[in-house]
Amino acid sequence: MIDINNKALPFSVGGLLYTPAINNGIAEKIIENEYECLTSMAFCLEDAIMESALEQAECTLLETFRKIYEAKINPVDLPLLFIRVRSPEHLIKLSKKTAPFSDIITGYILPKFDMSNACEYLEIISNINSGNKRIYAMPILESPPIADKTTRISELTQIKNLLMQTKENILNVRVGGNDFCNLYGLRRSSSQTIYDIGVVRDIFTDIINFFAGEFVVSAPVWEYFGTNFNDKWAKGLKAELSLDKVNGFIGKTAVHPSQLPLIYNNLKVSAEDYEDAVTILNWKNDFIGVSKSEGRSRMNEVKCHENWAYRIKTLGDIYGIKESTNEKLI
Repeated sequence: MIDINNKALPFSVGGLLYTPAINNGIAEKIIENEYECLTSMAFCLEDAIMESALEQAECTLLETFRKIYEAKINPVDLPLLFIRVRSPEHLIKLSKKTAPFSDIITGYILPKFDMSNACEYLEIISNINSGNKRIYAMPILESPPIADKTTRISELTQIKNLLMQTKENILNVRVGGNDFCNLYGLRRSSSQTIYDIGVVRDIFTDIINFFAGEFVVSAPVWEYFGTNFNDKWAKGLKAELSLDKVNGFIGKTAVHPSQLPLIYNNLKVSAEDYEDAVTILNWKNDFIGVSKSEGRSRMNEVKCHENWAYRIKTLGDIYGIKESTNEKLI
């Protein structure tokens, strides 16, 4: 994994694999590096855990961290590890319980993040960061005030203003696709993408509009999985990943290890894109701001493509370069 203090860290979350925190066999799989293309993992104490099992899940989580910590693996060689809490009060409780393992914890995932809890969440994260090691927050935008068109713009405006005040503590902004779908009683099939659901697509468009200029915004979960990459689940995931990328999302939430290679390979960039990005970022001409691409097939403009170039070079440095635009991925 990449150095936690590297400015490319927000791009390094990649496919965030969710697991219920009550999973008592996950430490060994992380220690043995069992999952291909695992860049980050979320231990969920919220939707994945029933209220009656919360205490047991917390105990299991602490044991998981103890095993990983005692394995004495360099944190740079571990996936980024996150805890999804339930509420600001829960964040305070968990941050105290997990303090002995802070060296291997990257941060906390803040669900249902909106103006009803944002200030409290962010104040707690700031207080946690009064120490030496930075703990990051990844808020999830998924609640009714953000979905509702009559309140969305005001809600997103206020949230962005708050996040900008503590930008150094925010690693990613994430979206809850299934939560938004649930508000309207909707669910996509394995042959459809989230962008086929117009009401949800419109919410995503506004979130990207507000946040993608300042933050890495990660795409929603794909809930289908399997072992055969030629099956419908994989074809559907590839289609959605393609639309995630063109719409400005970086990375994606995963619910099964089989999804990780597809997400990882989607984050690779083409050789032509990478070469153009490097050219743009290293522009030397003081008189001309445009030139033909390395492939001689398009025009590069340093003023118009600088942000794109930074994104492409960063992703290429982390995930690698496709050998050709026709490279078969999985």
